[in-house]
Amino acid sequence: MNDFHSTAFFVKHPFRIEDLKVPHRYETRKRFVVVKTIELSKIDYDNFVADLCVDRIFIEENKGLCHINEDGVWLCLLVKQRGRSDGVLVMPDGRDYPKYAAYYHGEEDEL
Repeated sequence: MNDFHSTAFFVKHPFRIEDLKVPHRYETRKRFVVVKTIELSKIDYDNFVADLCVDRIFIEENKGLCHINEDGVWLCLLVKQRGRSDGVLVMPDGRDYPKYAAYYHGEEDEL
């Protein structure tokens, strides 16, 4: 885990990656830290972002790392396609699927 805090707009119960790329007010963004990056093959990533409601083994195995700390920072997973910098921030909140998710543009080098 790094100490870099950025912000993202998390959507509750998103269905597809398109649900994460919606206009929103800046005040609704949450501070986050990536606690673990999970890199998937293209076909697995395409499958993941096409249906964000399905239980995933990589979320089940890592959901214990994710929570909101005492400062209100969301400690979450970054799921991305191998070789790409963008991806999906996942806050499972005890589930095996992304109960909350945000699109990550991949512009920060600190991750």
